[in-house]
Amino acid sequence: MSVSERLSEDLKKAMKSGDKEALSVVRMVKASVKNKEIDKGAALSDDEISGVILTLVRQGKDSLEQFSKAGRQDLVLKEERELKVLQSYLPPQMPEEELTGIIKDAIAEVGSNSQKDMGRIMKVVLSKAKGRVDGKIVSEMVKKELV
Repeated sequence: MSVSERLSEDLKKAMKSGDKEALSVVRMVKASVKNKEIDKGAALSDDEISGVILTLVRQGKDSLEQFSKAGRQDLVLKEERELKVLQSYLPPQMPEEELTGIIKDAIAEVGSNSQKDMGRIMKVVLSKAKGRVDGKIVSEMVKKELV
């Protein structure tokens, strides 16, 4: 079952069960996917839909951090529940050891050990990881390898 089909099925289930939180999250994802499809002018692949969901997860984590700093525990709990639903649509995250290997291969492929080539290294790593890692984590690990 494709991610798009799964979203449609989960939307129906959430409506029938009355799960307002899951319904809200699925609608948000479907709206974001639809906006991206309009921008692109064509249907999105599963990888592209995963990219949209990753963006929503990243935004959710940023919101979570801001709510924590502001002491809004009610919003923190709500955001955590929404993130859990969003992450259920993503492929399993890549183990750190595997990611480290990909980063080392990318550094060798680019042929540079300099911070100024970080963008090229990131591009290679993210193309090989295909939505299975957060770009922020990759960035931190690449910086650590380049030092």
